[in-house]
Amino acid sequence: MTVTSATTGSPAIRRPGGRGMALGAGLVVLALLPLAAGASPYLLGLLISALILSGLALSWALLGNLGGMVSFGHAASFGVGSYASALLAAKLGVPVLLAIPLGGVTATLSSLAMLPALRLSGPYFALAILAYAQIFRILATELDWLTGGAAGLQRYPGLPTLFGINLADRAGSYVLVLGCVALFALVYVVLRKSHIGTALRAISDSEDATRVVGVNATLLKSWMLFLSAFIAGVFGALNAHIIGFLEPDYAFSGIWSVMPIIAAVFGGYRSVLGPIFGAVVIYLFDQVIAKSLIPVGHQILLGILLAVMVLLAPNGLSGLVARIFSKTAEKHHAGA
Repeated sequence: MTVTSATTGSPAIRRPGGRGMALGAGLVVLALLPLAAGASPYLLGLLISALILSGLALSWALLGNLGGMVSFGHAASFGVGSYASALLAAKLGVPVLLAIPLGGVTATLSSLAMLPALRLSGPYFALAILAYAQIFRILATELDWLTGGAAGLQRYPGLPTLFGINLADRAGSYVLVLGCVALFALVYVVLRKSHIGTALRAISDSEDATRVVGVNATLLKSWMLFLSAFIAGVFGALNAHIIGFLEPDYAFSGIWSVMPIIAAVFGGYRSVLGPIFGAVVIYLFDQVIAKSLIPVGHQILLGILLAVMVLLAPNGLSGLVARIFSKTAEKHHAGA
């Protein structure tokens, strides 16, 4: 009876998936607590910005973990998505909730220009992508007839009201951005558990070996580049419609390339939840604690915090939490 149960999908076999679903549901409930507790607009604003960074960190981790590519230029996709969505809504009258995913599509199309960089690896690929971010920033500055040039865009539609919920206010924006983070995290989980995810991990271990068995490594890495660009573009578009203004130096700022790396490494980019929590912790620490301690140059505290985390827990915050729970479970079993 025991053997038959184990081989046909007993609770013991299904437990990891069940725990994962329960954990995900619990985290969504936890994320909604600020609304239930009546958080102030200021706190909700901080959390919205942290979640925007979470989505960007998730897209960076997806490219680095599954695609095996380290990017220093996520600001390119973020900025293209921002401008594309704002321009579609302002000049063509596209509904904002449709313009946002179209901003992600435009970011994906712009990443076609990055395909030649796939021939490179390691730091060479990272620097090549950084160059693309600078190119797009210059284009946004020079094409003033379209983008407004250095002055940027200030008159374009904000988030609308949907089913009686005003997405433009802090609570509505928070729910929308949180939903997008949860959706893309789910996509990441499904992709990682699929045959494509298995093939991508094999490519990371040995690209030459996977080519021998017929895996098209270049095609799969291209898909990861496109998906990562799409996610970054969507969050760039969301950010644009939430803040209500755009200029090249902001939309393509190096901060959108550096902060996702810090957040993902701090949280643990090998996991799905690591980049999300890493971004929230890093952003809130920077804005609430670091700025109060060092108003000017407070980013130095981020560097110190990241260095300490890397030294103490190379797998990031998620790895540290998993290690603590593992030790606690071992002590519990030993005591039992």
